[in-house]
Parts: sequence; structure tokens; C-alpha cells
Amino acid sequence: MESRRGPLKSAVPSNVVSLVRRCSRTACGRPAVATLTYVYADSTAVLGPLATYAEPHCYDLCAEHSERLTAPRGWEVVRLADGSAPPRPSGDDLEALANAVREAARPQERTAEAGGSGRAGADPMEVARRGHLRVLRSPES
Repeated sequence: MESRRGPLKSAVPSNVVSLVRRCSRTACGRPAVATLTYVYADSTAVLGPLATYAEPHCYDLCAEHSERLTAPRGWEVVRLADGSAPPRPSGDDLEALANAVREAARPQERTAEAGGSGRAGADPMEVARRGHLRVLRSPES
């Protein structure tokens, strides 16, 4: 169609649909990485990995909005881990790793302090020790 000013333009710029799902938050155009679902019966908001297809009662969120998500007072937020992403180490994981490193270093320090004679009161079957591993003397029949 033509008007006096030229060809009429459609309100929709094109019929090409983007294959990338976008964040559902108003004025946010970042790609979605998580899907938010509300379970009203349990007063729970469930945030999980991006659903395989868009559901009408779910909300797709970008990384920033999914990290900042809060629920109304009295509601609980359940965050489901994404199996494809490597898990982030927690404070407990880092503390356990540090303790394991300290423990592995202790026997060498004790052996050096005792002049290589081993620990006092050690198992008589134990010949050597390295970290959590022990070398045992074979029992004599």
C-alpha cells in the first residue's frame, strides 16, 4: 500500500523471530539463562536452568536478574543447580581443601622433627606414611 508520503510501514519490523530467548524483565534485552516458576500452593519461587521451550506461566531471566532474585515475604526461593555448569566451590569446600593440604604436610614435619624415627605410639605394622596413605609391614606367619 502506498500513501501520499510513501509506502506504509508495518508496526512489526519483520517476520523473522530471534532464536535467542530474552530476559522477561521490562527493558532488559539480555539473553535468558534461567527460568523462574511460581508454585503458589507452596509459596515457593523455583529458579532453574533455562527451560527447553518458553512456557506461558514461566519467566525467563538473564544472569544478573536471576542472581538478584528475591521472593515476597513468607515465600521461599528454591534454586536448582544447572547440571551443565561446573559447580562453584563453597566456603566449606575451600576450607576442606585447605585442611587436606595441612594434613598432608604434617607427617613430613613430624618425621623431620623426630629425626626420621617416625611418630611415637604409631602402629607397629606401619612402616611409612605419606599423607593419608600408610605402608604396612606384612604379618609374619
